[in-house]
Amino acid sequence: MKKGDSSLRSDGLKKGRSRAAARGLLRAVGMKDEDFEKPLIAVANSFNTIVPGHMQMDRLTMEVKRGIEDAGGAAYEFGVPGICDGIAMGLPGMRYSLPSREIVADAVEAMVEAHQADGWVGVTNCDKITPGMLMACGRMNVPSIMLTAGPMMPGEYKDRRLDVISIFEAVGELSAGSITENDFAEIERRACPGPGSCAGLFTANTMACLTEALGLSMTGCSTAHAISERKMKMAYDTGRLSVKLALEKTAPRGIVTKKSFENALRVDNAIGGSTNTCLHLVAIAKEFGVRLRLNEFDAISRKTKHVVALRPGGKHFMIDLDDAGGIPGVMSVLARDLHDERTVTGNTIGEIARASKVTNDDVIRGLDRAYHDEGGIAILHGNLAEEGCVVKQSAVVASMRRFEGPARVFDSEDRATKAMLEGKIVKGDAVIVRYQGPKGAPGMPEMLGPTSILAGLGLGEHVALVTDGRFSGGTRGLCVGHVSPEAYCGGTLAALRDEDIIRIDLDEREIEVLISQKETKARLKQAKAPRQELKGYLLRYREEVSSASEGAVLCSRSS
Repeated sequence: MKKGDSSLRSDGLKKGRSRAAARGLLRAVGMKDEDFEKPLIAVANSFNTIVPGHMQMDRLTMEVKRGIEDAGGAAYEFGVPGICDGIAMGLPGMRYSLPSREIVADAVEAMVEAHQADGWVGVTNCDKITPGMLMACGRMNVPSIMLTAGPMMPGEYKDRRLDVISIFEAVGELSAGSITENDFAEIERRACPGPGSCAGLFTANTMACLTEALGLSMTGCSTAHAISERKMKMAYDTGRLSVKLALEKTAPRGIVTKKSFENALRVDNAIGGSTNTCLHLVAIAKEFGVRLRLNEFDAISRKTKHVVALRPGGKHFMIDLDDAGGIPGVMSVLARDLHDERTVTGNTIGEIARASKVTNDDVIRGLDRAYHDEGGIAILHGNLAEEGCVVKQSAVVASMRRFEGPARVFDSEDRATKAMLEGKIVKGDAVIVRYQGPKGAPGMPEMLGPTSILAGLGLGEHVALVTDGRFSGGTRGLCVGHVSPEAYCGGTLAALRDEDIIRIDLDEREIEVLISQKETKARLKQAKAPRQELKGYLLRYREEVSSASEGAVLCSRSS
């Protein structure tokens, strides 16, 4: 569609004698004569009743559709799947989480393209759903806007604010004897008090913040909480705005540029976001026709100060960030380094930054009081990760920025967890969990259980954890993930044995095992991946997925 063209994309679906049958079917779902003259807006609704971040989306979607109709549009709604990583964590089902990102993108593409929507709204939340919708956004280039459904409020117990990570860490705390059985039960009951994506700056909320930084959601959307009336109003306003975007034919690629992704990277590093953005932003950029390399995360990190410290790397929660000014407040601090790119609101990033302010400079600090002089993410290279690997350096204590210790090697998360709970991991160890990559697992599952257990056992500041799998955005400590190439594909990780010395230097961005290249090659010839019986989607995913360093996208989309 060209700007200034008054025709609608949906005209081909609903106008003319040859489209009488289609109109008849549309009348069956409630469309009337006058609706055939209106822009047709699709609403991708990831509502379900098993994921807390999605359970209120039925109400939000009703407001989105009301906004669409009041603005002169006609809406159709369709469902999109969503997986809760926190529920699936540590189980075989966790292997479906990252692959579901591709399913979300494909589902949105199929429904929007098959029914020729003039525009669409993504009602989204949580780890893979928001990235999947953003991928569809760039792929189709149909006018669109995202409504991220908002964070959960923190829980509380004994004057301590809680989130889902508190429960995971309580497993280790109970094993260490630092809490009682009653404390453990109460933390479980109180940590997740209601709707919304988990209350800290984990992957779900990080991706909501970056959606706003990319310019694809309304100002303030990412931190407006799930239970707030402000979120309900934002849903209505999002619906109205979607009609305007469709009529003006304002497509995503006309808003989001390479510079927009650089803005997102800068915000990501400033707030200390999840390492999973190194997968998702790369994958999203590909769909927008933008090449985003892993090393760009590190280059921007070195030039960006870390000014927000939310859980798990700090004491604050998403509600504190919202009260302090949200992402607009963060952008006001970063203003001089941000590109003045467009957003769906009609305002530019620069205009939003200049109009915003910080109301609590302990939560959003000024550049002169930054928590760290570098951003949250570091990309490491070395003989253990020739293509690179990722660590959330803002959640690593200073004493662990340089580490050297013996490897404790495991071919599964279960075995690593068992060894931790049995007291077989001690201070100074480097826990290696391999065959967890995109192809190896397959599906690259997150490992929040082991990282949280280490923290609960009091080892989080004394042990390194290295894997070709992923970590939850709720992870803290020296946890190095996305090691590429992965063990399943012949990466050095497959050659490791117990007692090999692992050396990590965050300042130099290095990670290596202290064995010779000759020894590595000899061991790799003997290495064997665990046997697995796969079928269905995971089998197809293993055959088609790219390296984590390329975003773990399906190979047909990796070029």
